[in-house]
Amino acid sequence: MTPSHIHVPTDCRTVTEILSRVGDKWSVQVVVQLGGEPKRFNELRRDVGGISQRMLTLTLRGLERDGLVTRKIYPTIPPRVEYRLTELGCSLLNTVRALGSWAIENRDHILEARRRFDEATGHGPGADGA
Repeated sequence: MTPSHIHVPTDCRTVTEILSRVGDKWSVQVVVQLGGEPKRFNELRRDVGGISQRMLTLTLRGLERDGLVTRKIYPTIPPRVEYRLTELGCSLLNTVRALGSWAIENRDHILEARRRFDEATGHGPGADGA
């Protein structure tokens, strides 16, 4: 495998910055949950298991700031707020789904590679090595 372009340190920093947002545990799950249809805050909280109200608020705010999610407020009493993916968010969803498919397809290979590595090095679950 040969590199397709020349390594540029500023590109690496840019990629790292963006991936730290879109690749974190909660952002990925929120993007996936919004992939089907717009959802209200409590729907998202229920669908994204284990996320706190504060973490969901921070995650949605970050995704909105990055242009991946929009928030629409309906003038009802109480106000109804709905979140949906933007066009950019939908393009991320396609990438996340592809990565998820890759992970599922290659899980057994990765588990086997880990087993071989742990066996050869004496590391891994239950090993006494550091």
